[in-house]
Amino acid sequence: MKLPHSVSGALRTFSYFLASGTHNMLEGVQYLDLYGKEPSAIEHTYAILVNVLEVNDKGEVTNLKHAEKRATDFLHSYCDPSFRVEPPFEDWELRLY
Repeated sequence: MKLPHSVSGALRTFSYFLASGTHNMLEGVQYLDLYGKEPSAIEHTYAILVNVLEVNDKGEVTNLKHAEKRATDFLHSYCDPSFRVEPPFEDWELRLY
């Protein structure tokens, strides 16, 4: 079974805005230098996005903004240790599979 178009579209769109440095949830966060230098930060960002994404019985993503917020909050906190993620991450959000 292939990923539903809603899921692949969510991943594609998130990837574009993240890689272009234009994601509105990361405005002012200097993270582009992590690409190629600290790949685990980007890996964890995507893991959180995918772990938090939910789909309905039709395969449509139902919580994209929330999943993006959790993922971008991680990246923000990675780049700025004074940034506090609220609520704190739960273990299941951070798991790498």
